[in-house]
Amino acid sequence: MPSFADFDRRNYATVDVATGYDGWAPTYEQTVMDEMDLALLERLHHPDWARVRRAADLGCGTGRTGAWLRGRGITNIDGVDVSAGMLAQARTRGAHTTLAEADVRDTGLSSGAYDLVISSLIDEHLPKLQPYYAEAWRLAAPGAHCVMVSYHPQFMMVTGMPTHYTASSGESVAISTELHLVSEHMSAALEMGWVLTEMAEALVEDAWIATKPKWADLRGHPFTMAMVWTRPGQS
Repeated sequence: MPSFADFDRRNYATVDVATGYDGWAPTYEQTVMDEMDLALLERLHHPDWARVRRAADLGCGTGRTGAWLRGRGITNIDGVDVSAGMLAQARTRGAHTTLAEADVRDTGLSSGAYDLVISSLIDEHLPKLQPYYAEAWRLAAPGAHCVMVSYHPQFMMVTGMPTHYTASSGESVAISTELHLVSEHMSAALEMGWVLTEMAEALVEDAWIATKPKWADLRGHPFTMAMVWTRPGQS
């Protein structure tokens, strides 16, 4: 499988995930646009958000996804993240029922307790996808959904841009970035027993180009994608 290092055009100084997001936490909300993830969630036909009773928000960050879920009437949301700095922001936001510092591959959450497992823009920090989909399967009740929002591998390969932020020093700092093809997601999830229910892709369009004019040459390229998986069975 290809490595992101083969496509990296920035060659920024790189830090581990927890260190990177701790450093990014104070400014994260000012640098992430809804078009990246929340707008993509809006387009999904599955799951039926109104029927979700309990959600596990893996890699919950500052609580953006949790707040979006709250806006859909989901009131029982447990979040985990490896970054203490991001969790501090999430606690201030107040969208989650519980928050814990933990790895998305080993959350410590209750087995079979959730009818939704959701993650947004985290898979590029996982060397392997199998442990994530295995943990999501452990958490999921029969009939539950797993929603994964990811950077599109085509975008990462075309731009050679790692996940990065601007440090207080003004330096651009990359956070350890991995490249996963769509086929890797398919193989890892199907191996666990997940069934693909829906997939959607977001393209670089006017809203992005208005904010980032340098991206004009990327118009029409896929930017992010969402996959909805279902665990067979009835809740």
